[in-house]
Amino acid sequence: MTTSLNLQFEKTALVIIDLQKGIVPFDKSGAVVPNTKKLIDVFREKGGFISFVNVDFHDGADALKPLTDEEAAGHSAPAADWAEFVPEIEVKENDYTVTKRQWGAFFGTDLDLQLRRRGIDTIVLCGIATNIGVESTAREAFQLGYQQVFVTDAMATFSDEQHEATLKFIFPKIGRSRTTEEFIAQTK
Repeated sequence: MTTSLNLQFEKTALVIIDLQKGIVPFDKSGAVVPNTKKLIDVFREKGGFISFVNVDFHDGADALKPLTDEEAAGHSAPAADWAEFVPEIEVKENDYTVTKRQWGAFFGTDLDLQLRRRGIDTIVLCGIATNIGVESTAREAFQLGYQQVFVTDAMATFSDEQHEATLKFIFPKIGRSRTTEEFIAQTK
């Protein structure tokens, strides 16, 4: 794909899902953080809005506890710094951060309010895990009417099969997918 994305950075937000110390180790490729850092640099250079999203819980009583056939990963007691953003993405003191208590970044947070107040109508989405936090946020954004660009090599999940299923069956129906290099080339 060589066509321009025609993004207006003053109306576009980079939404980064769960690049935190307790989740980044699930990225076996090691590509998500460096690719996301490239996106952060582009957004900072062009004046785009960035939302750093993490998941954390107040006391554990606020965590979802559905009856399921398969236990979710990470049911052991997390490390004290589990929810801290990884230092490589260089979250600054005045950056906008969102702490969510479930998979998606919109439900129960002020993310939608903050984006709308800034006139943002498009989000660029990346992070971990593709089929959980990223896909849940993408579905919520779709239902809220946002245009979306998914940066596929700046996201990962527990297996290639799970990652590819979201990229093949969900994202094409709710937005546009690009690699980091395609995104950068198409926003010059």
